[in-house]
Amino acid sequence: MRAIWSGAISFGLVNIPVKLYSGTSAEHDLDLNMLSKKDMAPIRYARISTASNKEVEWKDIVKGYEVEKGKYVVITDEDFKKASPEKTNTIEILQFVLEKEIDPIYYEKPYYLVPDKGAAKPYTLLLKALEKANKVAIATCVIRNREHIFSVKPLAGEILLLEQLRYADQINEIPDVKSSHAKITQQEITLALKLIDQLTEKFKPESFKDTYTATMKKFIEAKAHGKKITAPAAEKKPAAVKDLMSVLKQSLQTAPHGKKKVA
Repeated sequence: MRAIWSGAISFGLVNIPVKLYSGTSAEHDLDLNMLSKKDMAPIRYARISTASNKEVEWKDIVKGYEVEKGKYVVITDEDFKKASPEKTNTIEILQFVLEKEIDPIYYEKPYYLVPDKGAAKPYTLLLKALEKANKVAIATCVIRNREHIFSVKPLAGEILLLEQLRYADQINEIPDVKSSHAKITQQEITLALKLIDQLTEKFKPESFKDTYTATMKKFIEAKAHGKKITAPAAEKKPAAVKDLMSVLKQSLQTAPHGKKKVA
């Protein structure tokens, strides 16, 4: 895996050289091509100038900001650096907070922070200090020509996890949920808690697989060999719950393997 960014963490007057690696991948996505239905030829997307109606090569394409209708100002990579040169290669820690104060809806994308040459000691110091304080660092950094806000925290006691956060104005208002005001009896709550307890297990992320993509690949393989594909029976659309107590009791009777059924 190759680093996608290199710079330094600014921790007070301490600079910690680091490299950034993506924490996730899109390898489960199906790599589909757009084809012409008539001759099954791949579709090529052309970059056409609206003025000349001719294709433009990548080397002749620039980025521009429209200042008024039809008038643009060209923005180069150098311009982005000039706008905030001190932030281009620095993850600047601004404050420390309790992790529970960050609503999960703000988390957007994880990255791994790895110490660069000669940074092992200050890197370890920050990691251990965060563990001892039980705090999360909040920092800003410019990545791909845009400033983002991040959290920095220890992961598995041996590496720093950098998580890109959404800005507050990116979060939509919570929809009005009238059902949250429905009347629930104590007996219904008790049965729901029993069901939760019955289905409680230790979280093991490796036990969850992308079965949809795997199934699609099998279908594609079968279709490529001219085999007939039979779709599995569609699940019945769940009906509205009329008798909640009855449904909860039935759910408790259907225990997963290894779980004790509750009477």
